Amino acid sequence: MLLLESINAAYGSIQVLYDISLRVEMGEAVAILGPNGAGKTTLLKTIAGHIKSTSGLTSFNGKNISNIKPELAVQEGIGQVLEGRQLFGPLSVLENLKLGAYARFKYDTKKNILHDIEKVYQLFPRLKERRSQKSSTLSGGEQMMLAIGRAIMSKPKMLLLDEPSMGLAPMVVTDIFKALKSLRDEGITLVIVEQNPDAAFLLAERCYVLEVGRIVHSGPSSVLQSSKELAQLYLGLD
Repeated sequence: MLLLESINAAYGSIQVLYDISLRVEMGEAVAILGPNGAGKTTLLKTIAGHIKSTSGLTSFNGKNISNIKPELAVQEGIGQVLEGRQLFGPLSVLENLKLGAYARFKYDTKKNILHDIEKVYQLFPRLKERRSQKSSTLSGGEQMMLAIGRAIMSKPKMLLLDEPSMGLAPMVVTDIFKALKSLRDEGITLVIVEQNPDAAFLLAERCYVLEVGRIVHSGPSSVLQSSKELAQLYLGLD
């Protein structure tokens, strides 16, 4: 479904990604792991079109989407929950969810969109309780739930998630990853950037580890999880 071949990316004259090649199959959950500053967020932003690659190929469903504009990436089926959650703070939970479906209003029915909002509420019952509440007043966990809910309102084939566990209590992380597993089981492909490997291992079958902008390890999550030597070498875990 997603294929990256020798992707390089930079901020001005400062190169951040070096010859990144990876693949993600349809219906798979893949984690991008590594320490802070490894280039994980830059990688997601490059896939989503927020940062232009300087060379290499990005392919999605067999189509070349290298340096695609972010709004067109959404239309291609790439949902985005990127750094900072990017919610519209003064707007309500319901209004944020409706905005997630903005591209669908051109071709879909209001009935279908409202049906999908109810599906989001089933996935995250707290959002239904707070549907009239301004998103800026939600807790961190609720804001992440809303960011994910808004992204799936675009009916993505693949969902990019940047640090969905960051700053959240363990019980909230468990709830969010349970919901993500449900989305994966429905056939949505997931690419998850995480600094917290334990959270990523709850969901991802395979992982790539970045270090200073380069992939230094790839393979089944179970191998990295079970090997103390690999975990210590690549993730700094005891």
